[in-house]
Amino acid sequence: MTGFAELPLQGFLSDLASSAPTPGGGTAAAVAGAMGAGLAEMVTALTLAREKYAASHQAMRPIASAAAAAREELMALAREDAQAYDEVVAARRLPRETDEQKAHREERISAANRRAAEVPMRTARAAARLLEAMPELAEKGNPNAASDAGAAALLLEAAAQAALLNVAINLPGISDAAFVEEMRREAVAIRVGTGRLRSRVLAEVEKRV
Repeated sequence: MTGFAELPLQGFLSDLASSAPTPGGGTAAAVAGAMGAGLAEMVTALTLAREKYAASHQAMRPIASAAAAAREELMALAREDAQAYDEVVAARRLPRETDEQKAHREERISAANRRAAEVPMRTARAAARLLEAMPELAEKGNPNAASDAGAAALLLEAAAQAALLNVAINLPGISDAAFVEEMRREAVAIRVGTGRLRSRVLAEVEKRV
């Protein structure tokens, strides 16, 4: 399924709940990240619209731009994630009667798994990148929207962590050992970093609510 972004929310959730392999966890992770980005945009808008928070306007503008860009990127990645897994399914269904067919199938499976790992890693990177701005958003944003800043951070962290699970499940099917090791190292760094950022944001939010 590639046109889910145009579906009503209930339609997307029904597709997610179905027995079809896509959309799956990687798509859901990217959509969660896009929701977090949207909330971050909302907090910046509520801050920029109030003159009483003028001292924070300069800090809010780049966050607003980054959040808008991340929302668009994450929605594109949600669609791409479903497409990537469809390629894995197609590769697994290739014939394997002869040695030549088996070799071709294994090559296609490895390539498909590589893309199916790369796409959610890009999702994790995008979510983590925007999450870096959330402590400042929570500190300087409109205090009446502090809970929304916290929710944005939680969704972005969830997006990154969920996407990394989709990275991990595809790595065993990739033949390039160096690529696999590099992806695992990056995944650890993102997992630890996003956890710390989420804690910082929630600590700031608790001061303001």
